[in-house]
Amino acid sequence: MPAEPHTHPISFDPTVTSHDHFESAPEDGRAFRIGIGGPVGSGKTALVAALCRALGTEINLAVVTNDIYTTEDADFLRRAGVLDASRIEAVQTGCCPHTAIRDDITANLDAVETLEHRYPGLDLVIIESGGDNLTAVFSRGLVDRQIFVVDVAGGDKVPRKGGPGVTTADLLVINKTDLAPLVGADLGVMTSDAARMRGALPVIAQSLTETPDAPAVAGWVRAQLPVRAG
Repeated sequence: MPAEPHTHPISFDPTVTSHDHFESAPEDGRAFRIGIGGPVGSGKTALVAALCRALGTEINLAVVTNDIYTTEDADFLRRAGVLDASRIEAVQTGCCPHTAIRDDITANLDAVETLEHRYPGLDLVIIESGGDNLTAVFSRGLVDRQIFVVDVAGGDKVPRKGGPGVTTADLLVINKTDLAPLVGADLGVMTSDAARMRGALPVIAQSLTETPDAPAVAGWVRAQLPVRAG
């Protein structure tokens, strides 16, 4: 008998497995870590800056940025004055961004440890990945939660394309919503597709032009932080 035709495309998508489970808080003595990843130009650094503005006076906060060959993102944050410059460490990965956040996380762990020694009692370290594709997720040995950022300029098809970044990140941010009319993106399609792909995992659509301190994302971050004794 002839083989039956495929009714679905062949898929090697690892996200068909259940959401990555982890403990709700890190062990005592280290900062909580949140990773921010997403494609090039999606607005990761702008989101980090917004979170620093929103949270920097409330909690003991530091940032690690990742770029392949430069310190561009760290330099941007320092120029913006969102944190004291010594609270921002730059990692030059010299390789694909996902390698340094998932496959060999040593350089990022070293940067976090440097900040923890410099500022004892850190509450939160935000680790920004270099720009990568929809498969770029953080090792759970590096971060406790991860945010994945896409933007409307990439097209309203992006959320339904899936990939581990979209489907398994603890929070998906659809960024630059103010540009939707200019690029022909349908926000309704993007948000509904994101909800369908992610199930119960949250989605926030935002414009940092309209809300520069990213209040919804900042609120989500606050809710993730463990309550410190004393």
